[in-house]
Amino acid sequence: MIMTPALGFFYGGLVRRKNLVSTISQCFAIFAVVSLVWAFWGYSLALGPSVSGVIGSFANVFLNNVGEAPNPGYSTTIPALLYFAFQLKFAAITPALIIGAFAERIRFKPLMVFIVLWTTFIYCPIAHWNWAVGGMLRDLGVIDFAGGLVVHTASGVSAVAAALVLGRRTGVDANHEVRPNNVPFVILGAAILWFGWFGFNAGSALAANTLAVNALVVTNLAAAAAAVSWMFTDWIRKGKPSAIGLSIGAVAGLVAITPASGYVGPMPSIIIGLVAGVLCNWVGSLRARTRLDDSLDVFACHGAGGMWGTIATGLFASTLINPGGPNGLFFGNPAQLGIQALAVAIVAAFSFVGSYVLLRLINLVTPLRVSPQDEDAGLDLSQMGEEAYAA
Repeated sequence: MIMTPALGFFYGGLVRRKNLVSTISQCFAIFAVVSLVWAFWGYSLALGPSVSGVIGSFANVFLNNVGEAPNPGYSTTIPALLYFAFQLKFAAITPALIIGAFAERIRFKPLMVFIVLWTTFIYCPIAHWNWAVGGMLRDLGVIDFAGGLVVHTASGVSAVAAALVLGRRTGVDANHEVRPNNVPFVILGAAILWFGWFGFNAGSALAANTLAVNALVVTNLAAAAAAVSWMFTDWIRKGKPSAIGLSIGAVAGLVAITPASGYVGPMPSIIIGLVAGVLCNWVGSLRARTRLDDSLDVFACHGAGGMWGTIATGLFASTLINPGGPNGLFFGNPAQLGIQALAVAIVAAFSFVGSYVLLRLINLVTPLRVSPQDEDAGLDLSQMGEEAYAA
C-alpha cells in the first residue's frame, strides 16, 4: 500500500507547484476506488476460475468463497483473502502509474470513470492471461514474476494512448523542460517506492523462503545499477549528475527487474539494471524531441523498462534460481525469449488499443480535459479547491 502514495509524492514533486495537491490526491483516490472495484468484481475477473483462458468467471464476485481457506491454485499456505489483499496492491498502483502521462490537464470526474473502466477491461484481462490458472499467456509459458507485463508494460503503453488523446499541455513547449516543483518530494517518493518494491517482488514468492530472498536481493541490485547508469548517462549528456535522474533511474531499474526477480540471479540483475538506466534515459530523451506530451515520461520508465525486463527474463531465467520456472536463452532455452517477446507484443497492442478506445468513449460523454482557464490556474485550485502552499 505504501507504494501508491509514494508514487503520488514522486509524481507530485515532478509537476508544477499549482498541480501538486491534485497529483498526490489522484493517487490516493485511485487506491480507494480500485480497492472497491477489486473487491466487488475485479479479483474474480482477474484471478477467478478461467473462462477459456481469457477472463475469470463471476464465481468470486463480492468476495464470494474468498476466505480463510487457501486457494490451492496460487498458494497452499496463505488464506485466499490474503492473496486477494496482496493482489489488490498491484491492481491499485497500476492505473495510478498512467496519470503521469496526462498530468496537469485532466478533470477529476472522468479520471475516476477511466480508472474503473481501465481496471475492469484492461487490467483484469491481462492479469488473468498472465497469472491466473488457465490464463492463456501463462499456459503459453510466459513468465512474469511480479508484473513486468501486467503492471508496467500495460500502464506504460496505455500512457502513450492517454497522452495522444489528451493532447499537449497548454503553454508547454516541446523544447522547454518543465522544472519539478519539489525535488525532495521526488527523492522521497523514489526512496519509499524502492523500499516498497521489496514487498512487491519478494512478496510474489507468497512465502518467506529462498525465492523471496533472491527476489529481494536482485530487486535492490537492479535498482542500484540503474540509478548509477542513469546518473552517468546524464553526466555525459548534460555535464552534471542530477538528483532527479538518480531517482528516476532507480525506479527504472525496479521496473525492469520486476518480471525477472523470481527467475534470475544477482549478476544478471545488475546487467538488467545497467541496461534499464541507459535505455529508459534514451527513450525519454527521444520522446522529448516529439510532439507527444507524456508529461512525466511514463512510457520511458514503465513501458520501455517493463518491456526490457520481460525480454531480459527470457534471456537470463535459470532453473538454478527457480526450479519451477524455465531456463532462458543464456541457459540453453532460446524458445523462452520468443515466448516473452510475443507476450510483450500482445499486451502492448491490447493496452494501447483498449485505452485509446476507452478514453475516446469517455470524452464523448464528458470532456476529459479541464478548460484552458482551469489549466492555467492549476488543478489544485480548479479541481480540488486546495493549495499545497497557502499564502
